[in-house]
Amino acid sequence: MKFNKPKFWDIKKPNLVALLLIPLTLPILLNNFLRKFKKRKKYPNIFSICIGNIYVGGTGKTPLAIKSNNLLNAENLNSVIIKKFYKNQLDEQLLIKKYSKLICKEKRLDAIKEANLKKFKYAIFDDGLQDKSLDYNLKIVCFNNLQWIGNGLIIPAGPLREKIDSIKEYDAVVINGNPKLNVNLIAELQRINNNLQIFETNYEISNLNDFDRKLNYVIFSAIGNPKNFLRLLKENNFNILKEFIFPDHYIYSDKDIESIINYSKSNNLKIITTEKDYLKINEKFLNEINILKLDIKILNEKKFKKFLIEKQ
Repeated sequence: MKFNKPKFWDIKKPNLVALLLIPLTLPILLNNFLRKFKKRKKYPNIFSICIGNIYVGGTGKTPLAIKSNNLLNAENLNSVIIKKFYKNQLDEQLLIKKYSKLICKEKRLDAIKEANLKKFKYAIFDDGLQDKSLDYNLKIVCFNNLQWIGNGLIIPAGPLREKIDSIKEYDAVVINGNPKLNVNLIAELQRINNNLQIFETNYEISNLNDFDRKLNYVIFSAIGNPKNFLRLLKENNFNILKEFIFPDHYIYSDKDIESIINYSKSNNLKIITTEKDYLKINEKFLNEINILKLDIKILNEKKFKKFLIEKQ
């Protein structure tokens, strides 16, 4: 499904449209309540870690899942990433496969069964906090500090899958973005759950030296929060003259890419996109497009890794 996030979702104070949509949030609130009574399955021979979100899209959960999986495997702990199969999320599947082992099934229960049969010690779920069929050993919620919880309302009035108070049910929060912006957010989280482990991350461009920042660029992306992509480039002194934004997980047609390439050539611009987007593009166009590679940095990586391992 192609979906453009409504701009009013990220207005801190709910506007009239958001308020009018509040009655439509009732089915989700009821469903969230009833899910609490669902019987959950646990696999005792495999330690399950779910890295998800309650804000829809763009919170950095997939990069964190990859990072966490690789941290565990660096300790020879035999970890794998599990993701529920969605036809429209090919980009995330390809990105995970590039850096990690992936088990992708239509049902997460089937995926963890396979992981168990293959004798994996750890299974890291990319998304799935709202799937109450599984009893995860460790539940981690991701946020981006720029969007935070948007207007604080539930879909479709706002961007939240659950109320922020659901943090009481989880073990840790990871906040992505400039750490200087996190003080008030951390205080708010601690008021809700004083036992919550809180970690901070940010993105660094790992291939920055591949770019000539004296040139002018056009960018395009189909990600949860494209504003954050633009902001990161500007913070690193890229001259961005044009931006093309597509719905999250959008599958590009040849016509889409040809249009961007033609625009870039007619305006003497170089093209940049995200690594996730780059993996979806017809290979005949790849020489025309520069890929921005990001590395997610965990501010206290040793503490985070210890948290993942010692919780078992």
